[in-house]
Amino acid sequence: MVNLSVNVNKIATLRNARGGNMPNVLQVALDCEKFGADGITVHPRPDERHITRADVYQLRPAVHTEFNIEGFPDERFMEIVLQVKPHQATLVPDAPNVLTSSQGWPIEENRDFLCDIVDRLKEAGIRVSIFVDALEERVRQAASVGADRVELYTGPYAEMFTTNPEQAVEPYHKAALVAHSVGLGLNAGHDLNLLNLKYFKDNVPYLDEVSIGHALICDALYLGLENTIAAYRKCLRD
Repeated sequence: MVNLSVNVNKIATLRNARGGNMPNVLQVALDCEKFGADGITVHPRPDERHITRADVYQLRPAVHTEFNIEGFPDERFMEIVLQVKPHQATLVPDAPNVLTSSQGWPIEENRDFLCDIVDRLKEAGIRVSIFVDALEERVRQAASVGADRVELYTGPYAEMFTTNPEQAVEPYHKAALVAHSVGLGLNAGHDLNLLNLKYFKDNVPYLDEVSIGHALICDALYLGLENTIAAYRKCLRD
């Protein structure tokens, strides 16, 4: 069984565009859980253009499924994470000004930094996932710095899927085998949607969790949130 973690960043983006508290991020997160989500993901960026620090503190005691905080592990991020202690922290190499996570960590170039961050998080009892490209050596490097899981960046898979799904998924299948062989759990995320998710799940072994936000919220505009979460769960369970 593969878990679905719903990223509620886009709900916060919509709220922030108008001010006030509509839509209510906390209520949407609780509704996602009620409709079958296995977890909630947030990415509190420094400019707070979507999820804010206040959102994180409000969500943590209310979320009853798995709570995952992703972001670049600067001291601001670490302060938030070590205070609220989510079930999982996903480390991404984003610069503050990027729109979205679009590449995995160059781990060897950041080995000392990542080792220190991973140690601090695990000392606090937080599971650590490192966002990586679907390269076998990057998966092995993530294990070597002490990560518990890797999250495979699936942007390239989504981009190639419509023209050559077999070629698109091949590096992810190989990376999954390596992750399993070195004792890492396996997550995936970025541009997964109702068109490409089932094929990915069927062809990538040992998958623990997918984190999906943008596509899921876009689908919910037409299908409704409850029906959308049911459709994504169906992709992961059929």
